[in-house]
Amino acid sequence: MTVRLQWPVEHACGHETVHDLSDRPADRRAGFARWLSGRDCADCWKAARDADTESKEQWLAAKRAEEQQAAAEWAAQFDMPPLEGPERALDWGERSRHQLVTAAHTALVVEGTWDEADWAELEEKARAIIQAGWWIDQRDADGADLVELLDAATESDKGTENPFR
Repeated sequence: MTVRLQWPVEHACGHETVHDLSDRPADRRAGFARWLSGRDCADCWKAARDADTESKEQWLAAKRAEEQQAAAEWAAQFDMPPLEGPERALDWGERSRHQLVTAAHTALVVEGTWDEADWAELEEKARAIIQAGWWIDQRDADGADLVELLDAATESDKGTENPFR
């Protein structure tokens, strides 16, 4: 006898939905159905998510402004060069650079075995990457991976002094 594929779930919102759990291993279906019962159904979840967009937008704008301020202060403190790229990518690139480099410092120096001389060398490599898009592309990387990412960066990622390129 096979474990059923269709699971009726009474959600926390009170709606009952039949879920197709055939994409899950047989031994994980019952647990997932139990987890689903503690959540609103998809329609109620979407309605709740979309209902209060104004306060979410305000919260997100405040969070982004706070992150941007921290990134700008950090860049000034550690003499990081301004980034280049499309205007709409600059702030995002600065935040991404700040988050990745500080995560790398924590992983490599604070929790790792690096000393300040090793870190200074990595910081110089980070200063050479001035393309906002490169930092945005690395935003989900682990801090400990920054060494390898910077080593793999190409000349086109580093920019040039030529204003006509």
